[in-house]
Amino acid sequence: MGKTMLACELLRKFGKDTDIIGIKVTAIKEKDGRCPRGGVGCGVCSSLEGDFCITEETNTKSQKDTARLLAAGARRVFWLCVLKTHLKEGLKALLDIIGSDAISICESNSLRLVVEPGLFLMVKNCDSKRWKESTQQVKEYADVIVISRSSGFDFDLDQIKLADGRWLLQEKATAIIMAGGNSSRIGTDKSMLFMEGRPMVERICEQVRGTFSQVLISANNPHKFDFLGQQVVPDKVPGRGPLMGIASALQVSDNELNFVVACDIPYINLCFVRKMLAEAKEEVDIVIPITAKFEPLFAVYRKSALAAINEVLSSGGRKISDVFNRCRVKYIELDDAQWLKNINTMTEYEELRKKYSGS
Repeated sequence: MGKTMLACELLRKFGKDTDIIGIKVTAIKEKDGRCPRGGVGCGVCSSLEGDFCITEETNTKSQKDTARLLAAGARRVFWLCVLKTHLKEGLKALLDIIGSDAISICESNSLRLVVEPGLFLMVKNCDSKRWKESTQQVKEYADVIVISRSSGFDFDLDQIKLADGRWLLQEKATAIIMAGGNSSRIGTDKSMLFMEGRPMVERICEQVRGTFSQVLISANNPHKFDFLGQQVVPDKVPGRGPLMGIASALQVSDNELNFVVACDIPYINLCFVRKMLAEAKEEVDIVIPITAKFEPLFAVYRKSALAAINEVLSSGGRKISDVFNRCRVKYIELDDAQWLKNINTMTEYEELRKKYSGS
Protein backbone atom coordinates (compact mmCIF):
# COMPACT_ATOMS: atom_id res chain seq x y z
CA MET A 1 0.00 0.00 0.00
CA GLY A 2 2.26 2.76 -1.23
CA LYS A 3 2.67 5.49 -3.81
CA THR A 4 1.63 3.40 -6.80
CA MET A 5 -1.49 2.14 -5.03
CA LEU A 6 -2.56 5.71 -4.23
CA ALA A 7 -1.86 6.82 -7.80
CA CYS A 8 -3.97 3.93 -9.10
CA GLU A 9 -6.83 4.84 -6.75
CA LEU A 10 -6.81 8.39 -8.09
CA LEU A 11 -6.68 7.18 -11.69
CA ARG A 12 -9.69 4.93 -11.12
CA LYS A 13 -11.53 7.86 -9.56
CA PHE A 14 -10.76 10.51 -12.19
CA GLY A 15 -9.55 8.64 -15.27
CA LYS A 16 -13.02 7.69 -16.48
CA ASP A 17 -13.95 11.28 -17.29
CA THR A 18 -10.53 12.89 -17.89
CA ASP A 19 -7.46 12.05 -19.96
CA ILE A 20 -4.68 11.67 -17.41
CA ILE A 21 -1.04 10.87 -18.11
CA GLY A 22 0.68 8.49 -15.70
CA ILE A 23 4.37 9.12 -14.98
CA LYS A 24 6.90 7.07 -13.06
CA VAL A 25 10.24 8.72 -12.34
CA THR A 26 13.35 6.83 -11.27
CA ALA A 27 16.10 9.24 -10.23
CA ILE A 28 19.62 7.78 -10.21
CA LYS A 29 22.48 9.21 -8.22
CA GLU A 30 25.09 7.52 -10.39
CA LYS A 31 25.24 4.65 -12.85
CA ASP A 32 27.10 2.19 -10.64
CA GLY A 33 24.79 -0.82 -10.92
CA ARG A 34 23.08 -0.22 -7.59
CA CYS A 35 19.33 0.27 -7.31
CA PRO A 36 18.17 3.77 -6.21
CA ARG A 37 16.39 2.01 -3.32
CA GLY A 38 19.69 0.46 -2.20
CA GLY A 39 21.36 -2.88 -2.92
CA VAL A 40 21.98 -4.50 -6.26
CA GLY A 41 19.43 -3.57 -8.87
CA CYS A 42 18.08 -5.17 -12.02
CA GLY A 43 20.65 -3.49 -14.24
CA VAL A 44 18.19 -1.20 -16.02
CA CYS A 45 19.51 1.94 -14.32
CA SER A 46 23.14 1.03 -14.93
CA SER A 47 22.38 0.45 -18.60
CA LEU A 48 21.09 4.01 -19.01
CA GLU A 49 22.77 5.68 -21.95
CA GLY A 50 23.01 9.42 -21.66
CA ASP A 51 21.49 11.53 -18.92
CA PHE A 52 17.91 10.24 -19.14
CA CYS A 53 15.66 7.84 -20.98
CA ILE A 54 11.89 8.06 -21.57
CA THR A 55 9.94 4.86 -22.21
CA GLU A 56 6.21 4.54 -22.89
CA GLU A 57 4.38 1.65 -21.21
CA THR A 58 1.98 -0.35 -23.41
CA ASN A 59 1.46 -3.51 -21.32
CA THR A 60 -1.40 -3.58 -18.82
CA LYS A 61 -0.84 -7.16 -17.68
CA SER A 62 2.46 -7.09 -15.80
CA GLN A 63 2.99 -6.06 -12.19
CA LYS A 64 5.36 -3.23 -13.03
CA ASP A 65 4.32 0.10 -11.52
CA THR A 66 3.91 1.64 -14.97
CA ALA A 67 1.69 -1.24 -16.12
CA ARG A 68 -0.48 -0.87 -13.03
CA LEU A 69 -0.92 2.85 -13.75
CA LEU A 70 -2.00 2.07 -17.31
CA ALA A 71 -4.42 -0.62 -16.17
CA ALA A 72 -5.90 1.74 -13.56
CA GLY A 73 -7.06 4.18 -16.23
CA ALA A 74 -4.20 6.42 -17.36
CA ARG A 75 -4.52 7.34 -21.05
CA ARG A 76 -0.76 6.95 -21.52
CA VAL A 77 2.05 6.09 -19.11
CA PHE A 78 5.72 7.03 -19.31
CA TRP A 79 8.76 5.96 -17.33
CA LEU A 80 11.45 8.60 -16.94
CA CYS A 81 14.77 7.09 -15.87
CA VAL A 82 17.08 10.02 -15.20
CA LEU A 83 20.28 11.03 -13.47
CA LYS A 84 19.34 13.07 -10.42
CA THR A 85 21.57 15.88 -11.63
CA HIS A 86 19.56 16.10 -14.87
CA LEU A 87 15.99 16.04 -13.57
CA LYS A 88 15.11 19.35 -15.20
CA GLU A 89 16.31 18.23 -18.61
CA GLY A 90 14.50 14.92 -18.33
CA LEU A 91 11.27 16.61 -17.29
CA LYS A 92 11.48 19.13 -20.13
CA ALA A 93 11.92 16.31 -22.65
CA LEU A 94 8.92 14.50 -21.18
CA LEU A 95 6.76 17.65 -21.34
CA ASP A 96 7.74 18.02 -25.01
CA ILE A 97 6.11 14.62 -25.56
CA ILE A 98 2.95 14.92 -23.45
CA GLY A 99 2.42 18.70 -23.68
CA SER A 100 2.96 21.26 -20.93
CA ASP A 101 -0.79 21.50 -20.27
CA ALA A 102 -1.31 17.75 -19.80
CA ILE A 103 -3.04 16.57 -16.63
CA SER A 104 -0.78 14.03 -14.98
CA ILE A 105 -0.26 11.86 -11.93
CA CYS A 106 3.43 11.45 -11.31
CA GLU A 107 5.07 9.03 -8.89
CA SER A 108 8.30 10.62 -7.70
CA ASN A 109 9.92 12.18 -4.67
CA SER A 110 13.02 13.63 -6.32
CA LEU A 111 11.13 15.52 -9.00
CA ARG A 112 9.68 17.78 -6.28
CA LEU A 113 13.16 19.28 -5.94
CA VAL A 114 12.90 20.91 -9.38
CA VAL A 115 9.18 21.50 -9.94
CA GLU A 116 6.16 22.68 -7.92
CA PRO A 117 3.18 20.46 -8.75
CA GLY A 118 -0.45 21.43 -8.34
CA LEU A 119 -0.66 19.00 -5.44
CA PHE A 120 2.05 16.99 -3.68
CA LEU A 121 0.96 13.95 -1.66
CA MET A 122 3.34 11.73 0.27
CA VAL A 123 2.57 8.21 1.50
CA LYS A 124 3.95 6.85 4.76
CA ASN A 125 3.41 3.32 6.01
CA CYS A 126 1.97 3.36 9.52
CA ASP A 127 4.60 0.85 10.68
CA SER A 128 7.56 2.69 9.18
CA LYS A 129 9.82 4.45 11.68
CA ARG A 130 12.23 6.04 9.21
CA TRP A 131 11.98 8.24 6.17
CA LYS A 132 14.02 7.31 3.11
CA GLU A 133 16.67 9.81 2.09
CA SER A 134 14.67 10.87 -0.97
CA THR A 135 11.61 11.55 1.18
CA GLN A 136 13.57 13.40 3.86
CA GLN A 137 14.56 15.96 1.23
CA VAL A 138 11.02 16.81 0.19
CA LYS A 139 8.60 15.98 3.02
CA GLU A 140 8.49 19.63 4.13
CA TYR A 141 6.81 20.44 0.80
CA ALA A 142 4.00 17.88 1.21
CA ASP A 143 0.47 19.24 1.02
CA VAL A 144 -0.61 16.21 3.01
CA ILE A 145 1.06 13.05 4.31
CA VAL A 146 -1.20 10.08 3.65
CA ILE A 147 -0.86 7.24 6.17
CA SER A 148 -1.00 3.78 4.61
CA ARG A 149 -2.44 0.87 6.62
CA SER A 150 -3.19 -2.73 5.73
CA SER A 151 -6.87 -1.76 5.54
CA GLY A 152 -6.25 1.14 3.17
CA PHE A 153 -5.33 4.81 3.35
CA ASP A 154 -6.05 7.01 6.36
CA PHE A 155 -7.26 9.74 4.03
CA ASP A 156 -10.54 10.73 2.37
CA LEU A 157 -9.94 10.69 -1.39
CA ASP A 158 -13.04 12.86 -1.85
CA GLN A 159 -10.89 15.76 -0.63
CA ILE A 160 -9.02 15.56 -3.93
CA LYS A 161 -10.66 17.61 -6.68
CA LEU A 162 -9.83 18.11 -10.35
CA ALA A 163 -11.10 21.46 -11.60
CA ASP A 164 -10.15 23.33 -14.78
CA GLY A 165 -7.13 21.06 -15.26
CA ARG A 166 -5.84 21.67 -11.73
CA TRP A 167 -5.43 19.21 -8.88
CA LEU A 168 -6.85 20.60 -5.63
CA LEU A 169 -6.98 19.43 -2.03
CA GLN A 170 -10.24 20.67 -0.57
CA GLU A 171 -10.07 21.36 3.13
CA LYS A 172 -13.16 21.13 5.30
CA ALA A 173 -12.53 24.72 6.28
CA THR A 174 -13.69 28.22 5.40
CA ALA A 175 -11.63 30.97 3.78
CA ILE A 176 -12.64 34.44 5.01
CA ILE A 177 -11.42 37.28 2.78
CA MET A 178 -11.35 40.57 4.67
CA ALA A 179 -12.53 43.25 2.24
CA GLY A 180 -14.34 45.67 4.54
CA GLY A 181 -11.55 48.09 5.47
CA ASN A 182 -11.49 51.79 4.65
CA SER A 183 -8.03 51.65 3.00
CA SER A 184 -7.41 55.06 4.54
CA ARG A 185 -3.60 54.92 4.25
CA ILE A 186 -3.60 54.16 0.55
CA GLY A 187 -6.53 56.43 -0.30
CA THR A 188 -8.43 53.94 -2.50
CA ASP A 189 -10.20 50.62 -2.13
CA LYS A 190 -7.37 48.06 -2.02
CA SER A 191 -9.67 45.15 -2.80
CA MET A 192 -10.38 46.62 -6.24
CA LEU A 193 -6.79 47.45 -7.20
CA PHE A 194 -5.87 45.46 -10.29
CA MET A 195 -3.23 42.75 -10.12
CA GLU A 196 -2.53 40.72 -13.27
CA GLY A 197 -5.64 42.11 -14.95
CA ARG A 198 -8.09 41.35 -12.12
CA PRO A 199 -9.21 43.08 -8.94
CA MET A 200 -7.06 41.99 -6.01
CA VAL A 201 -10.02 40.44 -4.17
CA GLU A 202 -10.88 38.33 -7.24
CA ARG A 203 -7.31 37.10 -7.52
CA ILE A 204 -7.35 36.01 -3.88
CA CYS A 205 -10.77 34.41 -4.28
CA GLU A 206 -9.55 32.34 -7.23
CA GLN A 207 -6.58 31.08 -5.20
CA VAL A 208 -8.69 29.82 -2.29
CA ARG A 209 -11.75 28.65 -4.24
CA GLY A 210 -11.65 24.88 -4.59
CA THR A 211 -9.15 24.50 -1.77
CA PHE A 212 -11.73 25.46 0.86
CA SER A 213 -15.22 24.02 1.16
CA GLN A 214 -16.57 27.54 1.80
CA VAL A 215 -15.44 31.06 0.90
CA LEU A 216 -16.83 34.13 2.67
CA ILE A 217 -16.23 37.80 1.90
CA SER A 218 -16.22 40.06 4.96
CA ALA A 219 -17.51 43.44 3.72
CA ASN A 220 -20.22 46.00 4.42
CA ASN A 221 -21.19 46.60 0.79
CA PRO A 222 -22.54 43.22 -0.35
CA HIS A 223 -23.59 44.20 -3.89
CA LYS A 224 -20.10 45.50 -4.65
CA PHE A 225 -18.82 41.92 -4.59
CA ASP A 226 -21.67 40.20 -6.46
CA PHE A 227 -19.26 39.45 -9.33
CA LEU A 228 -17.35 37.01 -7.08
CA GLY A 229 -20.33 34.70 -6.62
CA GLN A 230 -19.54 34.17 -2.92
CA GLN A 231 -21.48 34.91 0.25
CA VAL A 232 -20.77 38.39 1.62
CA VAL A 233 -20.99 38.83 5.41
CA PRO A 234 -21.47 42.39 6.74
CA ASP A 235 -20.27 43.42 10.18
CA LYS A 236 -22.84 42.91 12.94
CA VAL A 237 -21.85 46.37 14.20
CA PRO A 238 -20.18 48.56 11.53
CA GLY A 239 -17.18 50.71 12.33
CA ARG A 240 -15.54 48.35 14.82
CA GLY A 241 -12.58 47.33 12.65
CA PRO A 242 -11.35 43.96 11.36
CA LEU A 243 -11.96 42.18 14.69
CA MET A 244 -15.70 42.73 14.20
CA GLY A 245 -15.38 41.47 10.64
CA ILE A 246 -13.70 38.28 11.86
CA ALA A 247 -16.35 37.77 14.54
CA SER A 248 -19.22 38.27 12.10
CA ALA A 249 -17.77 35.85 9.55
CA LEU A 250 -16.92 33.21 12.17
CA GLN A 251 -20.52 33.38 13.38
CA VAL A 252 -21.92 32.30 9.99
CA SER A 253 -19.07 29.99 8.93
CA ASP A 254 -20.02 26.37 8.24
CA ASN A 255 -16.70 25.05 9.54
CA GLU A 256 -14.72 24.89 12.74
CA LEU A 257 -11.48 25.86 10.96
CA ASN A 258 -11.28 29.26 9.27
CA PHE A 259 -8.45 30.85 7.31
CA VAL A 260 -8.60 34.65 7.54
CA VAL A 261 -6.76 36.60 4.85
CA ALA A 262 -6.59 40.32 4.08
CA CYS A 263 -7.72 41.42 0.62
CA ASP A 264 -4.34 42.99 -0.18
CA ILE A 265 -2.14 39.87 -0.11
CA PRO A 266 -1.93 38.93 -3.80
CA TYR A 267 -0.04 35.64 -3.41
CA ILE A 268 -1.13 32.90 -0.99
CA ASN A 269 1.23 30.04 -0.22
CA LEU A 270 -1.41 27.31 0.13
CA CYS A 271 1.14 24.77 1.32
CA PHE A 272 1.91 27.01 4.31
CA VAL A 273 -1.81 27.61 4.91
CA ARG A 274 -2.37 23.85 5.08
CA LYS A 275 0.38 23.62 7.68
CA MET A 276 -1.44 26.25 9.75
CA LEU A 277 -4.70 24.32 9.40
CA ALA A 278 -2.92 21.17 10.57
CA GLU A 279 -1.55 23.02 13.60
CA ALA A 280 -5.06 24.31 14.40
CA LYS A 281 -6.28 20.73 14.72
CA GLU A 282 -3.99 20.26 17.73
CA GLU A 283 -6.27 21.83 20.35
CA VAL A 284 -5.43 25.47 19.73
CA ASP A 285 -7.82 28.33 18.95
CA ILE A 286 -5.65 30.54 16.74
CA VAL A 287 -2.58 29.88 14.60
CA ILE A 288 -0.62 33.00 13.65
CA PRO A 289 2.57 33.31 11.60
CA ILE A 290 5.31 35.60 12.82
CA THR A 291 7.56 37.55 10.45
CA ALA A 292 8.96 40.80 11.78
CA LYS A 293 5.52 41.12 13.39
CA PHE A 294 2.35 39.14 14.02
CA GLU A 295 0.18 38.47 10.96
CA PRO A 296 -3.37 38.25 12.40
CA LEU A 297 -4.92 38.84 8.96
CA PHE A 298 -3.16 35.81 7.51
CA ALA A 299 -4.05 33.33 10.21
CA VAL A 300 -6.29 30.42 11.14
CA TYR A 301 -9.09 30.87 13.68
CA ARG A 302 -11.18 28.09 15.13
CA LYS A 303 -14.79 28.88 15.96
CA SER A 304 -13.78 28.26 19.57
CA ALA A 305 -12.00 31.64 19.46
CA LEU A 306 -15.31 33.43 18.92
CA ALA A 307 -16.14 33.63 22.64
CA ALA A 308 -12.87 35.42 23.41
CA ILE A 309 -13.28 37.72 20.40
CA ASN A 310 -16.79 38.71 21.54
CA GLU A 311 -15.50 39.37 25.06
CA VAL A 312 -12.96 41.85 23.68
CA LEU A 313 -15.56 43.52 21.47
CA SER A 314 -18.07 43.73 24.33
CA SER A 315 -15.49 45.49 26.49
CA GLY A 316 -14.95 48.10 23.78
CA GLY A 317 -11.72 46.61 22.46
CA ARG A 318 -10.84 46.56 18.78
CA LYS A 319 -7.31 45.17 18.63
CA ILE A 320 -6.99 41.59 17.45
CA SER A 321 -3.95 41.11 19.69
CA ASP A 322 -6.18 41.69 22.75
CA VAL A 323 -7.73 38.30 22.03
CA PHE A 324 -4.45 36.37 22.23
CA ASN A 325 -4.16 36.17 26.02
CA ARG A 326 -7.73 34.83 26.21
CA CYS A 327 -7.10 31.95 23.77
CA ARG A 328 -4.81 29.03 23.07
CA VAL A 329 -2.54 30.55 20.42
CA LYS A 330 0.11 28.79 18.33
CA TYR A 331 2.79 31.03 16.79
CA ILE A 332 4.64 29.84 13.70
CA GLU A 333 7.83 31.57 12.67
CA LEU A 334 7.97 32.25 8.95
CA ASP A 335 11.60 32.44 7.93
CA ASP A 336 10.97 33.12 4.23
CA ALA A 337 8.35 35.86 4.30
CA GLN A 338 9.05 37.26 0.84
CA TRP A 339 5.76 35.95 -0.54
CA LEU A 340 3.70 37.31 2.37
CA LYS A 341 3.38 40.89 1.20
CA ASN A 342 0.47 43.24 1.72
CA ILE A 343 -0.15 46.75 0.38
CA ASN A 344 -0.35 49.93 2.43
CA THR A 345 0.84 52.58 -0.04
CA MET A 346 0.54 53.18 -3.78
CA THR A 347 4.31 52.75 -4.02
CA GLU A 348 4.04 49.25 -2.54
CA TYR A 349 1.18 48.50 -4.92
CA GLU A 350 3.18 49.57 -7.97
CA GLU A 351 6.16 47.51 -6.85
CA LEU A 352 4.04 44.37 -6.43
CA ARG A 353 2.11 45.01 -9.63
CA LYS A 354 5.34 45.20 -11.59
CA LYS A 355 6.66 42.08 -9.87
CA TYR A 356 3.64 39.95 -10.77
CA SER A 357 3.18 41.40 -14.25
CA GLY A 358 6.88 41.01 -15.03
CA SER A 359 7.10 44.61 -16.25
